[in-house]
Amino acid sequence: MEPGTVAPSPVLSPYDMGVIAAYFLLVVGVGLWSMCRTSRGSVGGYFLAGRNMSWAPVGASLFASNIGSGHFVGLAGTAAATSLAPQPLFVVLLLGWVFVPVYLSAEVISMPEYLKKRFGGQRISLYLSVLSLFLYIFTKISVDMFSGAIFIQQALGWDIYLSVIALLIITTIYTITGGLAALMYTDVVQTLVIVTGAFVLMGFAFWEVGGYTGLVAGYMEAVAQPPAPATHNVSAACYRPRPDAFHLLRDPVSGDLPWPGLLVGLTINAGWYWCTDQVIVQRCLAGRSLVHVKGGCILCGYLKILPMFLMVLPGMISRVLYPGSPASWAWPHPPLPTQGRLPKPGLCLVPLPGSTHTH
Repeated sequence: MEPGTVAPSPVLSPYDMGVIAAYFLLVVGVGLWSMCRTSRGSVGGYFLAGRNMSWAPVGASLFASNIGSGHFVGLAGTAAATSLAPQPLFVVLLLGWVFVPVYLSAEVISMPEYLKKRFGGQRISLYLSVLSLFLYIFTKISVDMFSGAIFIQQALGWDIYLSVIALLIITTIYTITGGLAALMYTDVVQTLVIVTGAFVLMGFAFWEVGGYTGLVAGYMEAVAQPPAPATHNVSAACYRPRPDAFHLLRDPVSGDLPWPGLLVGLTINAGWYWCTDQVIVQRCLAGRSLVHVKGGCILCGYLKILPMFLMVLPGMISRVLYPGSPASWAWPHPPLPTQGRLPKPGLCLVPLPGSTHTH
């Protein structure tokens, strides 16, 4: 294919179109069903699903609220370009055992309300509300909408803006009409779809690469084609696999994610997300009792183990199968010509691990 040309859209069979249509109808149907099943006549009924959720919907909703289309793109891409992406999974247990009892005793329905009760005044509550909206729009929602629209564009051949509008309309239908109950029940469906589809993808990927042994051997030999030295000045680390690619705890000096930073820095970051984020805390406050909240946190903790096998390892396999792809570079895009302005020798841009909410 000549540079600058657009790849032809894939031709889907009627069965494929039927599966995609059935999925969207199922999600909307579950949302509308939950709207009729749950009382929405009060603030607690609308924003906390009547505080009547059992541990299974709580855990599935926590998982689906964290894992989205951005993770399939971000985790797999990071794994292909660099290596494994470890996560501090135990922090979600702190939510159920330490933080939620405090929130329940305060009898609040949102984090801004809790800060208002804890410290008094309106300004801190307003500040957190505005800050949370800003962060979610520009760091979470925008990423998930874009990556979801990319999938629709590739699968159906739609314009990307039309894909974004379609996602917004479908989500708005059951979110506004059904409240938190609709979100949590549809999250259960999303969790089943995510886990089932990712297991199928993982199975095909490992079959193609020859199992885990083939992955380990092939990944370390998957070296991308280096650019011409006359037009690019790129460190070899940008196109060669890291020697510690299969290490979870990496060298504190030379590692791309040193183990002190993983155990201390990422734990603090994950503590903010899992224990104080409004979207996550709201799911727990909808639990019918503290026992169900703790059970949901345990279920979410087990589900959070799966992305390492369902998203990260298939991403590493993609480097083995397509070593010449731009995704094999530890670089957000293929290196561009320097046009006479050479960067510092050995300069290499690496996307931050967890840049798409991989907490």
